[in-house]
Amino acid sequence: MTAPKAERDVPAWEPPLDEDGLRFVLARIAAWQPLDVEAIFDDLDMAIGNQPPPVATTEALVERLRGHLKQLSDIAVADERYPPTAEIVGFVERGLPIRSERTPADHQQAVGLARRLAFVTSDLVEELIEARYIKGAD
Repeated sequence: MTAPKAERDVPAWEPPLDEDGLRFVLARIAAWQPLDVEAIFDDLDMAIGNQPPPVATTEALVERLRGHLKQLSDIAVADERYPPTAEIVGFVERGLPIRSERTPADHQQAVGLARRLAFVTSDLVEELIEARYIKGAD
């Protein structure tokens, strides 16, 4: 004679996200760009190299540097299992107000913003490479 099986109250499976949450994730995946360390170093060279960036490209350069800094900052804090070092946190925090600055209409001031963004981005990318969060350019 076999004993009757014990019934368990097992809740029905529910998806982890609702429809809006899934749409948000899909939009983020669709907009995702892989990290291009060579492009970051090219933009850093353009911003803080020997020649100031040309008037025609300065605004686009500022926007790319903002994007690089945001992407690197996101990488720095993405994995809770590997918390960032104090140095990395410092660079991320230092970059936050600079990233949100409005791009000045004056070319010299825009170049200054590009250089401030570039210096923080340079420090952060180097620290992330050293800490092995990302690979350097080959």
